[in-house]
Amino acid sequence: MRLYYIMKIFITGFLQVFFVAINTFFISKQFLVGSFISACLINLIWTYNVKKVAFGENRERYIYALGAGIGSLSGLKVSILISQLIL
Repeated sequence: MRLYYIMKIFITGFLQVFFVAINTFFISKQFLVGSFISACLINLIWTYNVKKVAFGENRERYIYALGAGIGSLSGLKVSILISQLIL
């Protein structure tokens, strides 16, 4: 697999779950603007992910899952930083 293709799959998994983590945090804090923006971004990214991962092979799924796991941790950390600055 080419590195560029692997990174594209990893980054889309990362970004989608990154914004899911941020959105979950914003919802729990009732921060409406942040929740709205992150929900829009989640679904925009999702439209790109469907074809890549659903019709890919197991290797692509594992790369996507790794990106998603790291995206979750990063999203949580960023949302905590944002809430300390804004809320």
